[in-house]
Amino acid sequence: MQTLSTRHLLGIKHLQTSDIGLILETAKEFKEVINRPIKKVPSLRDITIANVFFENSTRTRLSFELAEKRLSADVINFSSASSSVKKGETLLDTVNNILSMKVDMVVMRHSSPGAPDFLSNKIKANIVNAGDGTHEHPTQALLDAYSMQEAVGDLTGKKVAIIGDILHSRVALSNIFCLQKLGAEVLVCGPSTLIPKHLPSLGVKVMHDVNEALAWCDIANVLRIQLERQQIKYFPSLREYSLYFGINKAMLDRLDKEIVLMHPGPINRGVELSSDAADSEHSIILNQVENGVAVRMAVLYLLAQKN
Repeated sequence: MQTLSTRHLLGIKHLQTSDIGLILETAKEFKEVINRPIKKVPSLRDITIANVFFENSTRTRLSFELAEKRLSADVINFSSASSSVKKGETLLDTVNNILSMKVDMVVMRHSSPGAPDFLSNKIKANIVNAGDGTHEHPTQALLDAYSMQEAVGDLTGKKVAIIGDILHSRVALSNIFCLQKLGAEVLVCGPSTLIPKHLPSLGVKVMHDVNEALAWCDIANVLRIQLERQQIKYFPSLREYSLYFGINKAMLDRLDKEIVLMHPGPINRGVELSSDAADSEHSIILNQVENGVAVRMAVLYLLAQKN
């Protein structure tokens, strides 16, 4: 059986292209499983997984938990809001206490970039990065790539525009790395204040006109404005952002081609996407949610083989 080259999923940057291919192929098999009348398989029956979330999350945490239960794993959910972290306990002590309960794998979200990498050098359990600050969100990039392949086939030579708050997004960086490894061309679009200056050095096109970006791309992946991460004002108002960078159905209808519309969620309706665009025939947003469970099942299953 083909296996991953790594025992952790810390980010897309250091994954081999063969790893990405293996995860996406395995996800196809698990998508068939979750569409059966009986949606569970005993693949991880003897594995215990801890979901350790130091940041609020709905979609990612529920998606991982469902993936784990579909694989018959034992699941422990940890939330920092109701934990000893509030009393001053360190990250390492918190995780070591969880591991003393004989946990095999840790799915972790943390506000500090590099926190999963730090832990991977300190503990024996497999680590899955469920988002670290503004750094990476590898399973989101993998499910996005899987959803794109479902919609348009092989991504080699396809043009993907990532539109919105690039500066504060962990989804953007993971998507860039993943798409480039799969042979796609990547463009980012948004206000100049929300686009990191180093992006051109990654081989990414930069644009500030959303209509031009939509005309260029085959797939538009629209990102949320992350107000909770913004310590200063990067644009005058949400209304102005929506006027200049928001996407609506009329803009999509004016294009002389069909494009695919994506969003990692949650959507700020009326800001980055209008409801008529988000719910249009161009949108595969709900497919992304469904595919997230299959892709995370694949990741957990493949990492468990590296124990």
